[in-house]
Amino acid sequence: MTTTPDPQNLELSVTDFGPIATAKIDLRPLTVFVGPSNTGKSYMAVLIYALHQFFSNLSRLRMRQRQSLDLSEQDLSGLYIWAKETFANFDPTEQEPSSIELPESVVALIRKTLKKVAHLNEDLDNEIARCFGVGKTKNLVRHTSDGETIFCLRHNTTRKAERPAQFGYDVMVTGQGAKIDALIPNPLPLQMDRKDILDLLQKWKTHWLIEMEHMGLHKREGTEAAKRNMEWLVEVVNMGGEENAKYALIDLLGDLVDAVDPSIVGPLNYPAHYLPADRTGVMHAHQVVVRSLIASASRVAPRRDSQMPVLSGVLGDFLEKLVDLASLTRQEPEGDSDLALRMEQALLRGTVRVERSEIDYPSFVYRPTNWKRNLPLMNASSMVSELAPVVLYLRHVVRPDELLIIEEPESHLHPALQVEFIRQLAIAVKSGIRILITTHSEWVLEELANLVRLSELPTERREGIDDPDVALHQDEVGAWFFEPSSDQSGSVVREIPLDVESGTFPAGFGLITEGLYNRWAEISTRIEEE
Repeated sequence: MTTTPDPQNLELSVTDFGPIATAKIDLRPLTVFVGPSNTGKSYMAVLIYALHQFFSNLSRLRMRQRQSLDLSEQDLSGLYIWAKETFANFDPTEQEPSSIELPESVVALIRKTLKKVAHLNEDLDNEIARCFGVGKTKNLVRHTSDGETIFCLRHNTTRKAERPAQFGYDVMVTGQGAKIDALIPNPLPLQMDRKDILDLLQKWKTHWLIEMEHMGLHKREGTEAAKRNMEWLVEVVNMGGEENAKYALIDLLGDLVDAVDPSIVGPLNYPAHYLPADRTGVMHAHQVVVRSLIASASRVAPRRDSQMPVLSGVLGDFLEKLVDLASLTRQEPEGDSDLALRMEQALLRGTVRVERSEIDYPSFVYRPTNWKRNLPLMNASSMVSELAPVVLYLRHVVRPDELLIIEEPESHLHPALQVEFIRQLAIAVKSGIRILITTHSEWVLEELANLVRLSELPTERREGIDDPDVALHQDEVGAWFFEPSSDQSGSVVREIPLDVESGTFPAGFGLITEGLYNRWAEISTRIEEE
């Protein structure tokens, strides 16, 4: 389902959320959060992860709503006639791209269904609370219990000779929990592209339309065939023994709504994967952590004063994915093995692998180049342990269009390796994987600036430059600075434009360097005066 053209970026606005007072960011293919500690970078990253978890499962959540939709007999009849005419006239062998403008009667049903989101409030509330590891979402509101936090998702689409159509969702978190509201424009211009048509055609031709025709929908003869088909469908829907017809049409509407949702939330329609800042310790201690959780959970009568450890959703999901890696290695890799291999060759000087126990519990090993035996990951360097989960996720987990969030990728890396690591992430972005990182590294920002600047240089003039093919267009990279507000009311977030003069995304690191030099000069001057 398309509203043409459809931008790839999504705007997220946040107010009074945790340490963040105000923020407005675009989710780019490579998004970077930078700024002083305790200003909300991780808060924003976890929120984006929670929204990915919710919206990527929205189709499944809507399934519960399908049979409760309030559709009239005329609505159902109109859906059937439209589907019948559309699929009957569509030629799957046609080579030229084609699209079908949806009639207003069908668009109205889609809009009505999209607007009906109140039943999703509890799911959204639970997901946000789970990811942050809090009991109630109201604990994330920046102000008092009677305050509120608002998230706004906006996805703008434009069409020729028409004003922009703005899609979006508004989320409000109060003391009563999270509430979601859909912003669906009216009119809502929608088209079905060729892939949408083929997908629905295959499903309906092989099942629903055949089933309904067997019920007699095609046997009505005489004049005004369309009218008679409508009348007959009304009869079928009203017959207690023919609920399949009604279910089929509601299922079709659900398929159409599922096709529209990606246009609203854009990249949030795909899963996200979170690598927390403490991943090295988790990689070393995951077996002990899981055993402790199992032991605590299986106590017959735990002491009244004992508490089960509480994990945030991002850390719990990370632990669960580590365990799942044992079974994933039995299958063909789901991710991109070439990206993983390239990162191993460029950074690790060896390979990272998963070994399975008899009960499919994983242990992680590292084999340096030219070694004949594996080394337990916990005995490898902290650099290897830091990069190992990135390699394993690229090899087994992350697929194109999905988001990989990496907190502080520079941890335990020499500056030269930080630069190389950013180049490897750029390669992943070019392969279709979306990346979000939080960082405190000046070298990370400077190399990102180099990658953007390199994209402006013609390919034939890049000879002699390291990795001349690794470049990112300025629209593919967004850097956002988190800083305390002047009145100390919370952090504010602003975009950092690339500074061509300084060759970086300026985040204040230069001021720190200048301050250190001035301090050295002052100390040296006083020593000389003595």
